[in-house]
Amino acid sequence: MPAKPTPQSAEADLAFMRSIVEGGGRTPMTLAICYLAGGLLYGLQCLFHVGQVIGLIRWPEPANLAFVVGITVAFLAVLTWAILTDRKGGSAHRGPTGVRMMNAAFSATGMANTAVIIVFAVGAMRDKDFAIWLYYAAIVFALQAAAWYVAWMLKKKGWMLATALGGWLAAVALGVTVREPTIYLGVCTVALFLLFALPGWIMFRDARAGLKAG
Repeated sequence: MPAKPTPQSAEADLAFMRSIVEGGGRTPMTLAICYLAGGLLYGLQCLFHVGQVIGLIRWPEPANLAFVVGITVAFLAVLTWAILTDRKGGSAHRGPTGVRMMNAAFSATGMANTAVIIVFAVGAMRDKDFAIWLYYAAIVFALQAAAWYVAWMLKKKGWMLATALGGWLAAVALGVTVREPTIYLGVCTVALFLLFALPGWIMFRDARAGLKAG
């Protein structure tokens, strides 16, 4: 006959189940680098474009193109390093259910972002209206806000909720300022630094701590 459960055993069972869902799994380095490097590099690019709009930067066209291409090349190089670092960690660092669910939410958001970029790029070229292309950033920030809200629901960390709310505000601000280049670029610059680079740094710090602990 099974033993009658006691309050202590029930609490232990609940704690065990909670550890399975929430656990202490680390954030993948790839995700952290995507946000940190992407926010810093593309924030710098937006700042560069702000300088162009207000007349502080007047480079020849080949130099402008080289700078923009260089930003993307640098991002891909850093991202490759992050992917290789994650692979070295092996499957032991995949983390508990809660962490995997959070990572899945961001991966799904990345897939949606790709579709959004293609749709708006094709629409802008077809209609010969660059402003259509600019709407994609608003959608990206809205999708990111949704992903961060899911992360907050799972992890209950205040900075995640702040990032979600900030992403929502950035999406609205970008959507209504596509015809105002200076304001649009200013919002995009601030949002990339605060809503991508800063959360990326927090996740990068956690990922590094997990690697050292492992």
